[in-house]
Amino acid sequence: MRKILIVGAGQSGLQLALSLQAEGYDVTVMSARTPEEIRGGWPTSTQVMFDPALRLEREYGLNLWEDEAPHIPAVGISLAPAPGMRAFHFCGPWDPYAMSVDQRLKMPTWLELFESRGGRVIYHPVMTSDLVGLAPMYDLTVIAAGKGEVVELFDRDPVRSKYEVPGRSLSAIYLNGMAEAPEFPDVAMRINVAPGVTELFTMPAITMSGPCRIALVEAIPGGPFDVFSDRPSPAEHLRRLRYLLTEHMPWEAELYRDCEPTDARASLSGAFTGTIRRPYAEMEPGTYVFGMADVVVVNDPIAGQGANNAAHCAHTYLKAILDRGDKPFDPAWMQETFETFWHTRAQHSTTLTDALLNPLPDHAQQVLGAASQYQEIATRFGNLFPHPETIHGFLMDPEVALAYVASVVASQAD
Repeated sequence: MRKILIVGAGQSGLQLALSLQAEGYDVTVMSARTPEEIRGGWPTSTQVMFDPALRLEREYGLNLWEDEAPHIPAVGISLAPAPGMRAFHFCGPWDPYAMSVDQRLKMPTWLELFESRGGRVIYHPVMTSDLVGLAPMYDLTVIAAGKGEVVELFDRDPVRSKYEVPGRSLSAIYLNGMAEAPEFPDVAMRINVAPGVTELFTMPAITMSGPCRIALVEAIPGGPFDVFSDRPSPAEHLRRLRYLLTEHMPWEAELYRDCEPTDARASLSGAFTGTIRRPYAEMEPGTYVFGMADVVVVNDPIAGQGANNAAHCAHTYLKAILDRGDKPFDPAWMQETFETFWHTRAQHSTTLTDALLNPLPDHAQQVLGAASQYQEIATRFGNLFPHPETIHGFLMDPEVALAYVASVVASQAD
């Protein structure tokens, strides 16, 4: 039986661990925090997962919140070109639905499930020096911890990495008491875009106490929404957000009027630079570790791709490990496995993220305007989130994009 060590207990690491365990592998997980510490901690993400990723969880019976979490049926998008002005809005349905499960709920449950099935978990932070002794003890060591010293083992890919600094200042808060927007389906995800200022994402989710909403602010650094870097308390976080919404997005401010934080640690803030890294690192001559998900491909959450990338990466690595049989997990295999993940998924989510992080070119703005008038275009735009690979034949080429819009307009006129 092949022995595999997975360092990190997030979406990718635990999905891979549980899947390999189900396939009969001897898997050990290292987690810096216990289930109790994760449940009692601060949130770490917003994690809206779309149907292609959810299907991967269902394959191994990991969709434990299917009947409890809100089923997100659509995304409603609004454009706010000036403070207090809503130029237009449209709704892109998702069929099937998306879901978001607070990782403070999901990851402890998955850890306990892994242990209950006989898996070994070592609760201890991992340093680079630890890996020198640990890696030779296993057939494969996978690094799935997207933060900390071990990430620096993996060199930045200067060709695929485009950014040197964060594109946005990030903040999020989990809330109860959110009102529904009458113009969108109930429990739809909402995106308000204020060009040059911020993007505001409001997402249905489930947390420890039940269904809730998450408000994610993607603030332009130095702009009016970049006011959460001091990591205020959840109550102060909400007060500042309400104040900003009253001036910039009053239609949203009304929906937030009766909101309260879900718990005493319901908020987070920070920033990170989108980076692509080399997929493996040499610890000592002949001993290598293999990076996955956020370790090797980290994107700003503006396109909602992080947890989805993690799920797809875990699935890609799982299939490659199963197909490898008794052959060694050497650097050539690691590079090939990563390239499969990159070409089938990560490059597309990175392209979508880049497109949304940067000012929209004229043709993309025209597509957005047309989406507010033609449902077919709105649906196609909304489906960029679960299917980022479709951006290439839709938005990236101005001639293709405008020809598509013209064809929809012509068909509606007939």
